Amino acid sequence: MKVVLQRSKKASVMVGGEVKGAIDSGLVLLVGVTHEDTEQDAAWLAEKIVHLRIFEDESGKMNRSLLDEGGSILSISQFTLYGDCKKGRRPNFMKAAAGSHAEGLYNTFNRLLCEKGVQVETGVFGAMMDVSLVNDGPVTLILDTKD
Repeated sequence: MKVVLQRSKKASVMVGGEVKGAIDSGLVLLVGVTHEDTEQDAAWLAEKIVHLRIFEDESGKMNRSLLDEGGSILSISQFTLYGDCKKGRRPNFMKAAAGSHAEGLYNTFNRLLCEKGVQVETGVFGAMMDVSLVNDGPVTLILDTKD
């Protein structure tokens, strides 16, 4: 699994002109799933993300986690994270998992985040979505269970 994580002050996702999920301070996660990913990958990512110290403490150092901050997560499914652009001019998405596998693992990942005490908002799996966010920092990190 691969996640692009962005620290945000405010974020939302719309589908068909309707807000499906919105958060204030927290994290926006773009979540990609590949064929070999398992529930262990989802569990590792969920644990890593909620404890990652990327929020500033009183001294201005990144020393506080999402759990410390009481922040929320906006989780967006993003199969294009597995787009391969090495050949030609059109991305190849062969590394992205099929919809049923990806959706199941994406839902498991979000459930695990919730079980850790985090409010999780989502978009609609497989839909065209408009994502808005106000980056905080900006802080953007890439987490990949295969690294």
